Amino acid sequence: MRPLATTVLAISALTACGPSAPATSSQPGPPNIVIIMADDMGWGDIQPYGQEKIQTPNLARMAAEGTRFTAFYAGSTVCAPSRSVLLTGQHTGHTPIRGNREVLPIGQAPLPAEAVTLAEVLKDRGYATGVFGKWGLGAPESEGIPTRQGFDEFFGYLDQRRAHFYYPEFLWHNETRVPLPNRTEPAPNTVGAGRALEKGEYSHDRIATEALEFIDEHRDGPFFLYVPFTIPHAELAAPEDAFAPYLDADGNSIFPETPFPGEHYGPQPMPHAAYAAMISRMDRDVGRILDRLREYGLAENTIVLFTSDNGPSVEGGSDPDFFASSGPFRGRKRDLYEGGIRVPMIAWGPGRIPAGAESDQVWAMWDIFPTVAELAGASVPDEVDGLSMVAALTGEGEAPEHDYLYWEFYERGSAQAARMGDWKAVRQPMLSGEIELYNLATDPRESQDLAASHPDLVQRFLEIMEEAHTPSPMWEVPS
Repeated sequence: MRPLATTVLAISALTACGPSAPATSSQPGPPNIVIIMADDMGWGDIQPYGQEKIQTPNLARMAAEGTRFTAFYAGSTVCAPSRSVLLTGQHTGHTPIRGNREVLPIGQAPLPAEAVTLAEVLKDRGYATGVFGKWGLGAPESEGIPTRQGFDEFFGYLDQRRAHFYYPEFLWHNETRVPLPNRTEPAPNTVGAGRALEKGEYSHDRIATEALEFIDEHRDGPFFLYVPFTIPHAELAAPEDAFAPYLDADGNSIFPETPFPGEHYGPQPMPHAAYAAMISRMDRDVGRILDRLREYGLAENTIVLFTSDNGPSVEGGSDPDFFASSGPFRGRKRDLYEGGIRVPMIAWGPGRIPAGAESDQVWAMWDIFPTVAELAGASVPDEVDGLSMVAALTGEGEAPEHDYLYWEFYERGSAQAARMGDWKAVRQPMLSGEIELYNLATDPRESQDLAASHPDLVQRFLEIMEEAHTPSPMWEVPS
């Protein structure tokens, strides 16, 4: 864990010179693990999944050099529970954090101390562990902060409210506030964040640089690097240079634009260009991470997974319809239809993961825990709901199939969903609503409810939703 006082000098050297140490040969032993997660980015927002308006050449390269999964699912349809699912390996019927519950003045409901996280399991296996980006699973000094949940180092936003904004007055390094050269409008419950009055440093850029420095410091491995980027969530904001691919010779957007007035978020005269610029900025930094691994000779001993926490949002002026952000699917963030929970998954690991491959393996965010644990030779707690998908990653052997996948959601009156084979059920409200039934093989957009003609399947899904849901005193089902 680097001393905080050295951060500025380390960043300056890294920005100016790149890695100073010579590249090393591939290492034997357990692989390094890198998980990069976008925030509110839809299945169709990047080129490997059909995006035609936003440039993501590094993710396209990552897919060409790795495997693109077309049936991967987020842990939830909103931020905090999806992160809880990832770190605990439990679906939302079991994971401790099942919704976005805010704690004022900073933070969310904390991941409990007794939760066993992927970081803790890997740390016990000898991994250096770091998280850079948005945490969203605990307030300052609570049991849920990253350094009390298995991470050696954390840099970024502890809470989701500040992570709506890209020019905050401070971020966190472990348990210490790190000031940034920005000034924001005073706002209730958003001290140090909100609409920017002075823009000095784009938070995403700083987070990306800190993540790269973690690789520099732990290149002798093994390491677990978790990078939950904030892009493209909430406020549409990016540095001026990020807009370049989306401006014409006169400096105007290449897209049709309706200026976003601001209100809670800052005004944006070119919301379409801004959204594209943000995703391309993130793509740039995915490329920098892959390049840094190659420069150190670590590519053949590292597994990189890229995904998103849930489907696309309309917050902050985003326009998922314009970009076809949900791809061919119905719904978006806060829906349990496919557009809210089916997300990209690109796996990269030269020599370990097939290049240029596409897989329709059905799996979900709670499978990442046992998959990574198997790769690392680590143990898996009995409470984990996921299955190891190492065979799906490597293309060697037959990957296991879930009996079903399951989700529950506590906002907007609540909902449940489950997938069993090609069949998908959605129930609103949870535990009491009527089952909607769809055949994803013939109707991926979930446009034709077949419940009336398949009572046997409806009954099975009712049983699944009863057995998968474990009541929690923290998350009461709305009446």
